[in-house]
Amino acid sequence: MKFVNYLFFNGNCREAFEFYADVFDGQVVGLVTYRDEPGESSMPADWQDKVMNVQLSIGDQSLMASDSPPQYASEMGGFSISVDLGDLARAERIFAALADGGTVTMPFAPTFWAKGFGMLKDKFGTPWMISSGNAGE
Repeated sequence: MKFVNYLFFNGNCREAFEFYADVFDGQVVGLVTYRDEPGESSMPADWQDKVMNVQLSIGDQSLMASDSPPQYASEMGGFSISVDLGDLARAERIFAALADGGTVTMPFAPTFWAKGFGMLKDKFGTPWMISSGNAGE
């Protein structure tokens, strides 16, 4: 079994996933727009090129998302995407990249449970927890 997080964006999903692919050295695959929908699309004309479904592949992990139709749009909350990286320098680099233009809620620093840990909400509104290994290792 594998859990896959699915995010809903308010019109900037493509931009977010291109950014995440760069930050995590991943690959955007299977991007489908509302225009690609078989038959007549129920989405407004200005939403035809928005993302209906996309997957970001990072090694054997994936993250999925879409642009939420305007009538269902809401702010992300009640969760964080947690990423544990073994390499402290990589974790610091990823935290800094995600924090650029976003809001840091807990600066990346050593903790009693991890070599480094930090929390933030990126410029797209996605909440993240970035950590690096166990403190005792």
